[in-house]
Amino acid sequence: MGTKPKNATILIIDDDAEIRYSLHRVLSTRQYEVLSAAGGEEGLALAEKKKPQVIFLDNRMEGMSGLETLQHLRSVSPATMVILMTAYGTTQTAIEAMKFGAFDYIIKPFDSKKVFDLADKASRAHKDLKQAGDEYTTLLDSDDYQEGMVGSSEIMQEVFKIIGQVAATDVTVMITGESGTGKELVARSLWQHSHRADKTFIPVNCAAIPENLIESDLFGHEKGSFTGATRQRIGKFEQCDGGTIFLDEIGDMSLSTQTKILRAIQEGEIQRVGGSRTVKTDVRLIAATNKDIEKMVVDKTFREDLYYRLNVVRIKIPPLRERSVDIPQLADYILQRMNKVGKSRVRKISNEGLSALTSYDWPGNVRELENLIYRCAVVAQGDTILLNDFPQEVRDCARVQMDSTPEIEVPQLQETTGIAAGPVPEGDMGGITKEPETSSESLSELATEGEPLWNEVGLQEAYDILYERIRKDSDKSILHAMEREMIRRALKETGGNQVKTSAILGITRSTLRKRIEQFSLKY
Repeated sequence: MGTKPKNATILIIDDDAEIRYSLHRVLSTRQYEVLSAAGGEEGLALAEKKKPQVIFLDNRMEGMSGLETLQHLRSVSPATMVILMTAYGTTQTAIEAMKFGAFDYIIKPFDSKKVFDLADKASRAHKDLKQAGDEYTTLLDSDDYQEGMVGSSEIMQEVFKIIGQVAATDVTVMITGESGTGKELVARSLWQHSHRADKTFIPVNCAAIPENLIESDLFGHEKGSFTGATRQRIGKFEQCDGGTIFLDEIGDMSLSTQTKILRAIQEGEIQRVGGSRTVKTDVRLIAATNKDIEKMVVDKTFREDLYYRLNVVRIKIPPLRERSVDIPQLADYILQRMNKVGKSRVRKISNEGLSALTSYDWPGNVRELENLIYRCAVVAQGDTILLNDFPQEVRDCARVQMDSTPEIEVPQLQETTGIAAGPVPEGDMGGITKEPETSSESLSELATEGEPLWNEVGLQEAYDILYERIRKDSDKSILHAMEREMIRRALKETGGNQVKTSAILGITRSTLRKRIEQFSLKY
């Protein structure tokens, strides 16, 4: 569980006075400001005026129903997180609630812990959504979008340099990398920046074509050359004369086909299956594989002479886990592409969401990232993908450190209303007790375990020492010095990436930018 936002406003819309009273009494113990409305019309007016962060909305009410109210709330207070309350957990209710933009729904009778958990979760999501809206900036310009090749990391910049150096030549290129890293994108970029860009580009997935058909597909065949060959067929090499052929997963090609590929490279000619004459072709060849091609050569499953012909220039595409700094740009590119073809209304990802994305291992690489963002864009309830929209394995990777919510004694379950009006925790039940304001950039939040001072004397002793120095000589500005050093180290670690730096330090990007300017930091 995470740190709940303090003093969020919650609106309860329910025509049952006992439910309103019980929820008000329980939620007030958590320092929420709680408002109540006895029906849909009254709730809409209050929501428009107060703009609450969270609304608990009953589904079955006299007059305007919960689902009708929910639809109107989307225009009155679109950023509010709405939790639908229902006594009937039907499939139709669940589908309709999420269809009309509910954050979640809860089935009566419900216990206090469930109410607290949903309220905390929804108010954090609202805060994350607002922060994303305040700080979002487009990461890509039009050239990046058109190119389709995204990445500012040093390792990807090296890939781009090699593409630029060899694209204008006719040299054969071997592209290696794990599945889903974007090998075809690199091949297309080589073609687009070559003198053959006005000619044909044909990608061929060697692993997807049956062994008995691949030679015919690549080199063509003569009529009657095999059963079913009722007419002459022109293969990919002839179709692509003057252009570029991309042989993907070439490691899956049989040795006999490899022999013909070798001849096509060496002699610039091919022979159709069943044919007796050779056909001259002018084709630039680019190959790719996700296999250990050198090991295949040693194992005699890939021809050594073909390997040397293909491996004139090697471009190795790094897995996504080795260039996580590129993930915000990649995500932005994917969202822009989706919006351009009208497949999504989502335009950004929250900071917590980006933190999770940059921490995840991505076994499926960029292809997995793309599929995940498509999935999240479908379930997102606004124009922002929140951490809660991600699957559990990605949410678990969020780097934003969250404090555990303290355990408190809560009212017991009462079946008639869902929440008991029994004993409640000590304190002022009638209002909100403000907690001391704390800075998100405080020394305690910026202190990092692993520094020599913390290891040597312990965190509490370190605080004592620093406090004594501050008390004796405030001119030393120890707090500012510590803050400056932590920010400087985080910026250095992330290569100046402000999204990752703010996630590591637990501060917003706007705060980070202010501190960079305040401390005149160079990175």
